[in-house]
Amino acid sequence: MFSGQYELMADLRENLSHHFEQVMVGLMYPPVLYDAHELWHAMKGEETQENRLIDILASRTNEEMYLIKEAYCMEYSSDLLQDIYNETSGHFRDTLMSLAQGIREQGYADPVRAAQDAMVLWEACQQKTGQHKTMLQMILCSRSYQQLWTVFQQFQTISGYEIVDAIRMCYDGYFQDLCVAIIMCVRERASYFAYRLYNAIHDLGFHNKTVIQILVSRSEVDLRVIRQRYKERYGKSLYHDVKHFASGHYGSALLAILAGDVEDY
Repeated sequence: MFSGQYELMADLRENLSHHFEQVMVGLMYPPVLYDAHELWHAMKGEETQENRLIDILASRTNEEMYLIKEAYCMEYSSDLLQDIYNETSGHFRDTLMSLAQGIREQGYADPVRAAQDAMVLWEACQQKTGQHKTMLQMILCSRSYQQLWTVFQQFQTISGYEIVDAIRMCYDGYFQDLCVAIIMCVRERASYFAYRLYNAIHDLGFHNKTVIQILVSRSEVDLRVIRQRYKERYGKSLYHDVKHFASGHYGSALLAILAGDVEDY
C-alpha cells in the first residue's frame, strides 16, 4: 500500500467510529491485505475469534493463502502458522494450520481413491478417535476440490448420509464448524458465504463483525454471486435484509456495497 493510503486510513480512523469506521477502513485494503488484517485481529484481540478464522481459512485457494501469508508477515512481522499454533488448540488448530499451508492437491478426480477416502470419512464419523479426526482433517484439507466432490458422492452411497449432516451428527464445537465450512466451500464458496450472512443477520441478531468481514472481503471477488445465492435460497435480497437491520451511516455504507441488489429490493 502507498503511504497516502495509510494516511487516509488514519484520517478515517480518527474521524469515524465503530462499525462505520470498520467498513470504510476495510474497503481501503486490497483483498489479500484485508484478509491478513482480519486474521491478525481475530487472534490478537482479547480472545480468539474462531469463526473469523474459519470464514477466511476454509475458503481461500492455495494461491490466495500464499499471498495472505506474505502480506501477514510483511504487515505484522509475524508468521501466520506460528500465530495459529499459539492461539488455537487441538484438532481445530491442526486443521486450520493444514489449510493455511495452502498445499491442496490440484487435478482431476480418481474414483477408486475417492471410494477409499469416503470409507475413511465414514469410519471417522463412526469412531471419532483422535486418529480418525486426523484422517478426516487430512482428506478435507489436502484433496483437490474435484476429488472431494467425488468423495462426498461416494460417502453418501456408502453411509446413506449427506456428508454435512453426518459431520454435524458426529462432531461438535469449532472443529465441526470448520469441517462443515470446508465442505460447503468445496461445493461453492458463494453459497457458503450466503449461508453465513443469513446466519449472521437472522440467527445471531445481526452479527456486525461477520457481516462486515464478508461484505468487505468479497466485494471485489464474488459478491454478485453471493447476492444471487442469498436471494435464491432465502427468498429476499441481501439488500432487503441489511436495510431492515442496519441504519445510519453504517447502514448506508453496507447498502452501497450491495447497490446491485437494489433492483431486487
